[in-house]
Amino acid sequence: MELAAIKSIAAAIAIAIGAIGPALAIGKLAGKAMEAIGRNPEAASKVQTAMILAIAFTEAIAIYALVVALVIKFA
Repeated sequence: MELAAIKSIAAAIAIAIGAIGPALAIGKLAGKAMEAIGRNPEAASKVQTAMILAIAFTEAIAIYALVVALVIKFA
């Protein structure tokens, strides 16, 4: 196999694995936040703020995976 093909496959695997984890985490996080808001609507603003902050940190992991995939592909 050619080196470029191996790099492409490695980059694809890196971004696929790196995106699955954050996607599952964000889905679970949003679901639990909606449950919490449903149980206690008065705390919606506090729950929403914490949820958005957690989603931002979780999404950073996917961005790191993208950077790793780009380094594998082009370096």
